[in-house]
Amino acid sequence: MPLVYLGRREVEELLPMGECIEVMAAIFGALARGETLQPLRSVVRLESCPGFLGLMPGQIGVQSVACDQIAGIKVLSIFPGNRAVGRESHQGAVLLFETASGCPLAYLDASAVTAIRTAAVSGLATRLLAGEEAGDLAILGAGTQARTHLEALAAVRPLRRVRVWSRKPESARAFAAAESARHGLPVEPAASVRQAVEGADLICTTTAAAEPILAGEWIAAGAHVNAVGACFAAARELDTAAVVRARLFVDSRESAVNESGDFLIPRREGAIGDTHIQGELGELVLGRVVGRRSPDEVTLFKSLGLAVEDLAASHHVYRKALARGSGIVLEPAERGA
Repeated sequence: MPLVYLGRREVEELLPMGECIEVMAAIFGALARGETLQPLRSVVRLESCPGFLGLMPGQIGVQSVACDQIAGIKVLSIFPGNRAVGRESHQGAVLLFETASGCPLAYLDASAVTAIRTAAVSGLATRLLAGEEAGDLAILGAGTQARTHLEALAAVRPLRRVRVWSRKPESARAFAAAESARHGLPVEPAASVRQAVEGADLICTTTAAAEPILAGEWIAAGAHVNAVGACFAAARELDTAAVVRARLFVDSRESAVNESGDFLIPRREGAIGDTHIQGELGELVLGRVVGRRSPDEVTLFKSLGLAVEDLAASHHVYRKALARGSGIVLEPAERGA
């Protein structure tokens, strides 16, 4: 098979949000059934520069025949300061390999894959946990993930109102104008987090905050929250009260108890224990755990991001690219080595 490069344009064209949500449902079911290899990621703080290098390896289809198995890794540079100069904070590549001989299959733009699959996972969680009539959305943050999360939640619930908040009011205003036009749906900039979430039954936190921005007392009864930022043990977007009052679901228990400040800090304070995690997203997909139990219950999905999400999304794009003849074919030095 040829080695194919798929850039941002190809990924965005071949991975529409609705399709990606279904791909994520399938891979989380496979994860819950033990059909994937999903080790913890490794994050290295770089010397003499303001960034990190993240390595996320994995394998999907581990119980399938060899030709259906895919191994791979996402390699990311994480430079939070890039947002201030209009660049992506997460940049890198997803590399796919077949497992019969270890040949590389594809090199994909990781920023595009991450932007879509992260929001698709939140869309899946919202479909499984939010109230059926939920449609008042608050988005905290006004960057790439805010944009894709609006698209994802619009795919799973009929939105009737959208508010957006950013630390930079001009960013919230620009986001509101652009996304109102794109979706044909009024999007309102909010002056504060509290104003944005007042009465909202859907909340997405998509910020680079290290300290809490969302207070539990501001969350309306019956709301569903997708907590997407704060992917390190020392950082969180939600205060302890917000986590305590919500039924918490995660993408991976192992990741949550090692990496999630939104979980680890309240646990360290003694406010919650490990049993506060009600289940994993894959267990919800398979019906192994109960999701929402009442209209007034607050549910919380903490997203950290898993390699199998990237591999499943990338493999989906790769197969469509082969069928359509998309991408750039790269010839490695020695295909038979």
